[in-house]
Amino acid sequence: MEFASTPPPFQRRQFRVAFREKGGYRRSMKPSDLRVALFSGNYNYTRDGANQALNLLVAHLLDAGVSVRVYSPTSKHPAFPPTGDLVSVPAIPFPGERGEYKMAVGLPRRLRRDLEAFAPDIVHVSAPDFLGHAALRWAKRRGIATLASLHTRFETYPRYYHLSVIEPAIVALLRRFYGRVDKVMVPGESMAALLREWGVTTPTGIWSRGMNHDRFKPERRDLAWRRGMGIADGDIALGFLGRLVKEKGLDIFAEVSRELERRGVPHKVLVVGEGPARDWFAEQVPAAVFAGFQSGNDLGRAVASMDVFFNPSVTETFGNVTLEAMAAGVPVVAARATGAIDLVDEGVTGYLVPPRQIQAYADAIARIVAEPSLRDSLGAAGNAKAAGYNWDTANQAVLDAYLELLR
Repeated sequence: MEFASTPPPFQRRQFRVAFREKGGYRRSMKPSDLRVALFSGNYNYTRDGANQALNLLVAHLLDAGVSVRVYSPTSKHPAFPPTGDLVSVPAIPFPGERGEYKMAVGLPRRLRRDLEAFAPDIVHVSAPDFLGHAALRWAKRRGIATLASLHTRFETYPRYYHLSVIEPAIVALLRRFYGRVDKVMVPGESMAALLREWGVTTPTGIWSRGMNHDRFKPERRDLAWRRGMGIADGDIALGFLGRLVKEKGLDIFAEVSRELERRGVPHKVLVVGEGPARDWFAEQVPAAVFAGFQSGNDLGRAVASMDVFFNPSVTETFGNVTLEAMAAGVPVVAARATGAIDLVDEGVTGYLVPPRQIQAYADAIARIVAEPSLRDSLGAAGNAKAAGYNWDTANQAVLDAYLELLR
């Protein structure tokens, strides 16, 4: 099958299907031959850990010569510029307390025509939303390989908004969604185990995470900055890092801080981040220092200036903020949940506590506060472990998974 000029999309796809059936991809498929359509519920309009990872992935793919086209809801004033070609998907504000997020309602005809013209070899979906489901249907009808990446434990969100009763139904929907794709990329083995527990039999691969090791390091600790924030040199800064939303475990954080106060354990809460629950959280921890949103080396300085990092969230699939704290030499106390259990070595880099166990969290933090030598050893071990995480290695695993699917 030869073309004198660039063939139309349908013919290009038919050629690739025939080429695959003859084993051609096994012999010669290269990154520069690959065309990936990536679907995201939030690629850049609001900043979060998931879309930071997706943008870094796209940068890696483009550097390797892959053709990538991203489909996502957009905003007139996005949080940061998108990496790669971004196609705007019609969306409506998410109902309830999370109106800063948008919900795409599917794939209208204009986007289907755009997809036909792009003619992807791989459809990559990053969220089990209406857009993700529509993209899977589109790909399945055309025999196009599909891959899903898992970034957030959506099934845990309802419990923070008094809707725990619907959690089993959400798990059932997620089981169906991840059971329909050809491969699922998860951040660590704990998420792969959770999928198996749900009954998902789709093959899984590990798409870990990396970090900026120059930004997050112990040397960025800045006592002058702490003093400017009202934290004395001898104060123990108990840090929170992340978007201020209730599903990050803000209620548990506040209860643990109050328990530490009752025990007379000296500490000052340092909150780094912004979000819709800021005012609510400020009422719960009135003595806390709010540093607001930080980025770049300012973020590295804020993290390294903590003494203990506390992450009670059970919604994480990886926990980038936990890794960043470890890289900055800060000991970690975290929920024994997905993400953290892949990162924190018990008693070596920090402590893992059963979720919602206020007394146990307070015990772990109090021990670290009382023993400076323990604080130093945990921080040093965390820094050493974090050194093994880099974005090039993590993102190459996704590219390798694409190529393997086409083989």
